[in-house]
Amino acid sequence: MGQILVHEFATLDGVISEPRWSAPYGFDPKMGEAIGGLMSRCDTILLGRKTYEMFAPVWSQRTAADDPGAPFFNETTKHVVSSTLTEATWQNTEVVAYDDVARLKESADGGLYISGSGTLVRTLLADGLVDELHLFVYPLLMGAGPRLYDSGTTVGLELTASEQYDNGVLYLAYRVPQGG
Repeated sequence: MGQILVHEFATLDGVISEPRWSAPYGFDPKMGEAIGGLMSRCDTILLGRKTYEMFAPVWSQRTAADDPGAPFFNETTKHVVSSTLTEATWQNTEVVAYDDVARLKESADGGLYISGSGTLVRTLLADGLVDELHLFVYPLLMGAGPRLYDSGTTVGLELTASEQYDNGVLYLAYRVPQGG
């Protein structure tokens, strides 16, 4: 059985909107190492429709020379969870229904990686399907915007790793206890 591993950029007050707000902080190389370590544990990518529509035109054009993450995003099997998208155009991508996610997790040998995809992540957290949450928390308060989690259901987390980067970003890795 696989595990669902989520990576999110978030503000201190939990906003996870498209992270253009992260640009002034730069990208510490240690952040790339943490994300690369997470991706190395995964052999499948799960994306919500909106994130897919943002990622596909950008990542499909990138090469390893442009970004070391490009081979992972382009060569890895991707599943877009959507009830409205009918066709995927990015290589190695299949459109699936939300009801297929538990089956994908059950049949996976490795991890299923999610980056962004806030609506999908909120639903998966509420349904107890997320195994790990990897947050890169920026020292910024937005005050408004889509939050990481707002369903009203409590989800307890266990901190497994943390690191502070020179750009002020905190990396927080959590395990989500199943059944609790």
